[in-house]
Amino acid sequence: MTATHLRKHIYRVIDQVTRTGAPVEITCRGAVVMIVPKVTSSRTSRLKKRAILKCRPEELVDISWEASWKPFI
Repeated sequence: MTATHLRKHIYRVIDQVTRTGAPVEITCRGAVVMIVPKVTSSRTSRLKKRAILKCRPEELVDISWEASWKPFI
């Protein structure tokens, strides 16, 4: 789509992008610009927050691992 076409139909183009979610390419003097919808949520933002640690993070610093560590020989 050219910039002139966009200028004439700006509101229709914006409605199309928001309705379909598909980006629209605009060509102006050899440069290509895209109109894309802003993503308001991602896959990770929809995940439930859960407590993974069974202790306070500060306690992890003082854990002794020497007894359970076995080098690869």
